[in-house]
Amino acid sequence: MMNLFKRMFASKSSSDISSSSQLAETVGAAEQIKNLGNEQLTQGNQEQAITLYREAIKLNPRYAQAYNNIGVALLGLERYDEAASHFRQALAINPELPQAHGNLGNTLQSLGQTAAAVASFRRALEIDPNQVGVLSNLGITLKSLGQIDAAVASLRRALELDPNFADAHCYLGCIQQDFRQFDTAVASFRRAIELDPDHAVAHNNLGNALSSLGQVDAGLASLHRALKINPEFSEAHSNLLFYQSYLPDKPTAAILEEARNYNRIVASHAEPFSTWQSTPDPSRHLRIGFVSGDLLEHPVGYFLENVLGELSKKNFDLVAYPTNTKEDTLSQRIRHYFAAWKSSAGMSNEKFAQMIHDDAIDILIDLSGHTAGNRLPVFAWKPAPVQISWLGYCATTGVSTIDYYIADSWALSPSQENQFTESIWRLPESYLCLSRPTTGLEVSELPALTAGYLTFGSFNNLIKMNDAVVTLWARVLKAVPGSRLLLKAWQLDEAPVRQNVLERFAAQGIGADRLMLQGNIPDRSNHLDTYNQIDIGLDPFPYNGVTTTAEALWMGVPVLTLAGERFLSRQGISLLMNAGLPEWIAHDVDDYVARAKAHATNLDRLATLRKGLRQQLLASSLFNAPRFVNHFETALRDMWAIFCKKH
Repeated sequence: MMNLFKRMFASKSSSDISSSSQLAETVGAAEQIKNLGNEQLTQGNQEQAITLYREAIKLNPRYAQAYNNIGVALLGLERYDEAASHFRQALAINPELPQAHGNLGNTLQSLGQTAAAVASFRRALEIDPNQVGVLSNLGITLKSLGQIDAAVASLRRALELDPNFADAHCYLGCIQQDFRQFDTAVASFRRAIELDPDHAVAHNNLGNALSSLGQVDAGLASLHRALKINPEFSEAHSNLLFYQSYLPDKPTAAILEEARNYNRIVASHAEPFSTWQSTPDPSRHLRIGFVSGDLLEHPVGYFLENVLGELSKKNFDLVAYPTNTKEDTLSQRIRHYFAAWKSSAGMSNEKFAQMIHDDAIDILIDLSGHTAGNRLPVFAWKPAPVQISWLGYCATTGVSTIDYYIADSWALSPSQENQFTESIWRLPESYLCLSRPTTGLEVSELPALTAGYLTFGSFNNLIKMNDAVVTLWARVLKAVPGSRLLLKAWQLDEAPVRQNVLERFAAQGIGADRLMLQGNIPDRSNHLDTYNQIDIGLDPFPYNGVTTTAEALWMGVPVLTLAGERFLSRQGISLLMNAGLPEWIAHDVDDYVARAKAHATNLDRLATLRKGLRQQLLASSLFNAPRFVNHFETALRDMWAIFCKKH
């Protein structure tokens, strides 16, 4: 075939008929080789496919489809820059090749060039408006840009053209889930799975949606199914780690092994940096990077805001790496604390890691753990010499290249360090500091003094309210005659969820007249004001409240917690000890009931505590940002000094 190719261009004296015949033969041979490449690509043999496509191009240098197919193979190998180059070569030959425009859009999205990806998708649809795959991909890309109406319209159009297109159902479910329309999202994911039983992404998303509705066992089953289909699906494994944290009887050894399995997945796809631009000088100005999807009106944002304000005054340059494009009023307030603000939305792990490395970050801090929006696989590339996990997740990440996990002595005892793959670095007081709310809300008088009954309360995510928690809280209500329980959670906006809660307590002998159910309150000031309706907070287990407990204390509401043996089961201990409230820590379920009864029957003491609690907190590092940041700065400097000593 190569000899034929050379003759076609060397023989100028051949007749037109002969030239046409040779050209047809050569083009036909090129197509045959391309088809062989397609077979290899279908079997997942990208490198072999690329070799064959290149042979086809040698025969026919203007074979646009072969260039496109090389791009597809490179895309599968996550060689995004090379893939984009080949799609552009295909389009230089044939600007009207719709699949090349669509594939370029997919590649640009992986490179984090979301707006350019949208332009490519739209160009593909100008040429052929009925490409359901492109419509679906355009929809999910528009979602990432926050253009929700346009995203839904694109997905709906894809389903009009092909009601059985599983991806479009799956992506539509993602949007519904973002808007907490979980029942609708579950239906969309199940439809996608019905159409494609091996749709790992749909199984993963169904697991998230079911778990968010409190159906954790069913959710975990869906996540396990996703991993059976695709054992390398790191996002599904991360979700599995997150949701199993809510199980009351999961052995810590099993959790640690799952975390190590996650590390094996992400490590196998990473090529860690071994050198950095960082000069190992312990006293020099440092660049600190923060990776998070929650630099927003979110618990992580609430804990960060005042800390960042104080940290920015130190000998540091702070760099934000939000993992999405979302911004709100809190984002706008904290942006000026950062020397740079660089979104990694849509960016591949390799590209993101390279950006961090090029930014010469000295210390990189993960603020998400295995929560939504995390980019833990990027940490497996070791883009910074010192890497830390802090704040957003109450367990080990499992990622072996993360050096430290920040805790305190109350939340994590030395005997529990074996639950982590990271080295534990303890701050001397609290490892958390909630920014003082700016709402100006005052603490009310003790509600029980005028209501005629005592009100317990919990504003935690209902996933934390497992059957053991319901049983214990029912015992508390029985121990304090006439008392009520105020539950506030976004899930309670749904009538079926409210009915389920009533039935669960009824099974424990607690009637609906003893329960007050409140749904989501978006405005933070109104949310905090709801604490003025309760006298005593009740902490769930094994997954304690964190933000809810800190906010309750700020509003003068003491919280009763049950001491556990895991980091996430000792958040209440840390918060209450730092607040100076050791008498609110129970050591077993009987002690929990006894303490609840004792505190509830001494209203004068409870009222006095309520009046002075906020001032008491201001003297602790829980709400004193300058004091907290002094400890935090020392920790960062000491970690850096250890690195310098080794290098």
